[in-house]
Amino acid sequence: MTTNCTLAQIAEALRSHRRFVVISHIRPDGDAVGCAVALALCLRELGKEAVVWNDDGPLEKLRFLPGSDLIQKPPAQPEDFDVAIAVDTSTQPRLGDSRTAVGNVKLWINLDHHISNTGFGDLVYIDSTAPASGQIVFELIQAAGFPLTPPIAENLWAAIATDTGSFQYSNTTARTFEIAAELIRVGVQVGKISERLFQTHPRRRLELLRAVLNAVRFTCEGRAASCALPLATVTAIGATPEDTEGLIDTLRGTEGVVIAAFLEELEGGKVRISTRSKDPRYDVCKICAQFGGGGHTQAAGARVTGGLAEVEARVLQAISDAIQQP
Repeated sequence: MTTNCTLAQIAEALRSHRRFVVISHIRPDGDAVGCAVALALCLRELGKEAVVWNDDGPLEKLRFLPGSDLIQKPPAQPEDFDVAIAVDTSTQPRLGDSRTAVGNVKLWINLDHHISNTGFGDLVYIDSTAPASGQIVFELIQAAGFPLTPPIAENLWAAIATDTGSFQYSNTTARTFEIAAELIRVGVQVGKISERLFQTHPRRRLELLRAVLNAVRFTCEGRAASCALPLATVTAIGATPEDTEGLIDTLRGTEGVVIAAFLEELEGGKVRISTRSKDPRYDVCKICAQFGGGGHTQAAGARVTGGLAEVEARVLQAISDAIQQP
């Protein structure tokens, strides 16, 4: 992890250039979407040209956020920009095709909160103590005196609220609540946005949850809970990639469980691994690092090539080793 600049230096780079592309990781979550759109909206308020790219395009669940229509899939032919900004992304490969769609660029900026960030880019600002990249974007906007409009505030709220589990996770700090209060003052309607973020789901997600619960396994004397979801099940239900987000929290919330794992079979012979820990003594980032992934101490993931059953066995062994030697 490398931090080689200050927020003031990043702010100056934003002031002194005109054409920007903001990119976040594949399979984006609320933090990736919220801080990318918020930053692009802020740049546009400053009179800049700013576009947002993501390999998966806009998420159905987050289309209610103002400015979500800015999110586009990357073009087939590379485009040139003054500045490319990667947000909430720990490694360049996680940017997917959006990375290779960036042609000539004067400057790469890396804004992130993952402890496993590799430090790519020209201006790198990593704060692994921040519970969400959205919090870093807020600090940047505030420190620079940039515009903080209601649409920007709503996107930052979505970013921070989703990555803190609606302000419930242990990474939530007093500063996080101070920022939340400021976003409310700007115009965020907490009840309205919380309903859309956490209480509104398509019916197919309920069908998916039923399948997940039927496949749950408990190991390590009940201290680990896991689920391996076959691609055939996802296809039969008609679920989309974003429908699986958050399902692991049901496993994590089970009494006695200290590590939860969710394995999702993908096309092309790959498996997506998601892990969560209730206790910082059990570092799931180290577990996922064994599979070429990373993230945070208590929330991490990876993608590996292999069959679902084989990858599941390897992950469960790594979890067992971690639980036996915290």
